[in-house]
Amino acid sequence: MLTLVTYPPAFGQPSGSPFCVKALYLLNLSGLPWQRKDTPDPRNWPKGKLPALWVDDEIIGDSDNIRTWLEEHGARFDEGLSDLDRATSRAFIRMAEEHMYFHIVMDRWGDKAVWPLVRDTYFSAIPALIRNWITRGIRRMLLKGMDTQGLGRLTAGERLDRIEPDLQAITDRLWHGPFLFGPTPTAADASVAAMLGAMAGTPGGTALSRRVREDLILTQYMARVAEALG
Repeated sequence: MLTLVTYPPAFGQPSGSPFCVKALYLLNLSGLPWQRKDTPDPRNWPKGKLPALWVDDEIIGDSDNIRTWLEEHGARFDEGLSDLDRATSRAFIRMAEEHMYFHIVMDRWGDKAVWPLVRDTYFSAIPALIRNWITRGIRRMLLKGMDTQGLGRLTAGERLDRIEPDLQAITDRLWHGPFLFGPTPTAADASVAAMLGAMAGTPGGTALSRRVREDLILTQYMARVAEALG
């Protein structure tokens, strides 16, 4: 039996991490039997990150590696897609995971009003009396990395302008069918819908979370993916 090690549910999503949600969606799409193990602590797993897939005495870390393993064991996530659609799918996945994701990070870790809600969810295992003290350095280091990456130097309004073309690209694809590449979900839906769900679920009512929640096309799409793969 495959075991997906993942962060617990949070903010109305199956997991507090969109990459864990992606892995969960891919496992359901694969048709293979699996079970779930929740933990708030990633330190004992590959590279200190989650999700991880536990297969007998082997542990596969990282959602991309999990996808590869599943495909090597029979999963066909992009069945029926043309070479052009496969290439576009890859681009959409990278857009979601290498750009949209970091907007979620800034929304959750960079917004001073949102951060306490996120901190008390992510680090609930740490006693409340010392939680702020312990997590202060973690947050400072993460935001320094976001400043180096560049997104951390933008205002909330500038970030919203930056991500709008991504959201529009998703919407444009969805005019052609219920999922990004036709009538059935594919690997791209697992990534993109997971990121959109994390955006919409961010607590505190940020400009980005409102933008996604108030978009009927995106919210209906997320609901379809959750029904098909959740």
